[in-house]
Amino acid sequence: MTKEHRKQIKDDATYDALRRQGASKVKAARIANSPGASRRGGLASNLNERSRIELLEQAKKIGISGRHSMRKNELINAIRNH
Repeated sequence: MTKEHRKQIKDDATYDALRRQGASKVKAARIANSPGASRRGGLASNLNERSRIELLEQAKKIGISGRHSMRKNELINAIRNH
């Protein structure tokens, strides 16, 4: 049974599962609120398979500063550790 979170959380079950796995509140909320999160279970495609442009777009969405000067591997680390 999931807790009822604030109305900003669209998928409580996904949010709770991610929090139990150790995700931060912000990261869990971002994944739980993304379109299709319950279908994917919070899993995204492998970051190594994405282009630098796709990584830049993802970094922009989550608010990583200095992203344009980062190399692909730096973008991947920044996204994973955000």
